[in-house]
Amino acid sequence: MTNRPVSNINVTYNVALVTIDKLPNDTRLISEIFNTIAKQNINIDMISQAPPFRGSVNISFSIPSAELVNALSALNEFKKNAKDLRVEVDADNTKLQVYGEGMRNLPGVAARLFTVLAGEGIEIKLVTTSEVDISYLIYEKDVDKAINAIKKEYGLQDS
Repeated sequence: MTNRPVSNINVTYNVALVTIDKLPNDTRLISEIFNTIAKQNINIDMISQAPPFRGSVNISFSIPSAELVNALSALNEFKKNAKDLRVEVDADNTKLQVYGEGMRNLPGVAARLFTVLAGEGIEIKLVTTSEVDISYLIYEKDVDKAINAIKKEYGLQDS
């Protein structure tokens, strides 16, 4: 196991981004939404929730593109009780998971990665992190450019 800040890049293709806007800031309702999607056997991957504003939150999450119709069908049930709720969909995405044990204790890894992607003109749609990985959701058309730029920046060999 290496202690480099970035030692591996994993790619997941065919990822859809679903954003629920103007969702009442009600943990029970949010829980019901995720449980309803889970009952459809849909695996939610990346999740991001914006801070509450005027009693509402926005939640974005990623799912396999093949599950989009089932997820939207499940979400439509909630529109009946939350009239202002809006669901937005963005289907042609890829998740880049940038991994490295060394990022755990090294400040600036995320900043450096954002700079690399910005330098290539790559739009980042969603970001999630853990101590040892940073996942970026980007347009599928940009995946090769992103991988090559990250590999160059961190001196990774082609694998």
